[in-house]
Amino acid sequence: MLYQIYETQRSFMEPFSELAQVTAKMLTNPQNPMGNSPMAQRISASYELMHRLGKDYVKPEFGIRTVHVGKVDVAIHERVEIDKPFCELRRFKRFTDDAVTLNAIKKQPAVLIVAPLSGHYATLLRDTVKTMLKDHKVYITDWKNARLVPLANGEFHLDDYVNYVQEFIRHVQGVYGNCHVISVCQPTVPVLAAVSLMASRGEKTPLSMTMMGGPIDARKSPTAVNNLAMNKSFEWFENNVIYKVPSNFPGAGRRVYPGFLQHTGFVAMNPDRHASSHYDYFKDLIKGDDASTEAHRKFYDEYNAVLDMDADYYLETIKTVFQDYKLVNGTWEIKNVSGKAELVRPQDIKTSALLTVEGELDDISGSGQTAAAHGLCSSIKPNNRKHLEVPGAGHYGIFSGRRWRDVVYPEVVKFILAHNGTGATPKAASKTAVKASAKPASKATAKKAVKAVKAVAKKAPARKK
Repeated sequence: MLYQIYETQRSFMEPFSELAQVTAKMLTNPQNPMGNSPMAQRISASYELMHRLGKDYVKPEFGIRTVHVGKVDVAIHERVEIDKPFCELRRFKRFTDDAVTLNAIKKQPAVLIVAPLSGHYATLLRDTVKTMLKDHKVYITDWKNARLVPLANGEFHLDDYVNYVQEFIRHVQGVYGNCHVISVCQPTVPVLAAVSLMASRGEKTPLSMTMMGGPIDARKSPTAVNNLAMNKSFEWFENNVIYKVPSNFPGAGRRVYPGFLQHTGFVAMNPDRHASSHYDYFKDLIKGDDASTEAHRKFYDEYNAVLDMDADYYLETIKTVFQDYKLVNGTWEIKNVSGKAELVRPQDIKTSALLTVEGELDDISGSGQTAAAHGLCSSIKPNNRKHLEVPGAGHYGIFSGRRWRDVVYPEVVKFILAHNGTGATPKAASKTAVKASAKPASKATAKKAVKAVKAVAKKAPARKK
């Protein structure tokens, strides 16, 4: 009922939002004799702000047309290579007629970026993709809005997420022989599970895994986001945040965690900051500061565009990652595409290098949550692993903006290149499923791996007090 009420209100407000935009433009039209008066500017700014607060934000496009590779601008063609019911595997194909540049990009590593399915669209990683395209062949998971997926397309569970990731990895490996995987925030957990299952079966695993700001072990330095998931019962989430999609969408009747509720939660984390940002936008409109107003629009066009998540996937993520800690406890079993349960064993990963990245000021995934992957992946050799903590960086700063481009990306490039040919191909995959009785790695092995990580971490900049 709440979803239907929200949609009714949004539909009612939409004409007023459009009228506000028309009025704002009319008041500042050069042909309007009163357009340059202070009062007209102020009234126009008020209407523009009203339009921005009331409009419906749709999925943005990546909009990456060219990237600079070496000394040449290379054209980008965006296309969908695999279309699944709940996700598209999107590729950014680079084209150039410069022979030297073409030869260079052919030799560059292939990277699969696994975007979060946690409220925002994959376009939130636009800066990540654009930067990576300078030195890599890039693919990304583009998750679909669950309210647009008809019920006839079936359910979507956390197990399906993991199986999707494995299918995408195999696809890129099939094209280039092997690949590297980067996961940002939420997908660090299912990506680690996917690679673990591939390793346990004896399949070829990615050459490297880069995990950035994710809740591998949500017990460490819990944030407000973690506390909400840990302190509320499973039943509370099921009864308070899950609603059925209204009849005016293709996915009518599907149980989802609605995007508008997620957006409310995002804003509630920093209400003062958002209120101040909108007031600054109002003042910049009055002053005619086009650069600042455009920057505001670009940010909120992305931030306010949210998608619905399938209820089964969302609730299982809450229970598996934030309540039962199944990954770190060694109790997580995943059903493969054949319906057979397989135990997730990160200790079986041997030939994939591991880089973990955390932001010093991350208020979504706390300190140590991502680095915990090193303790789980105890069979990866010390010289094939590294941990990076970025001083002064928040959650978004480790994959977008100046710190991403100047601090994180150079380390990611070096790590990928250093391990671009080190992944040995294991024996042919066994048809026998992993035995459910398999035990996690010994505590002594895990402690040894953690010591190795700490030795590497000492080389990183000291954490601010």
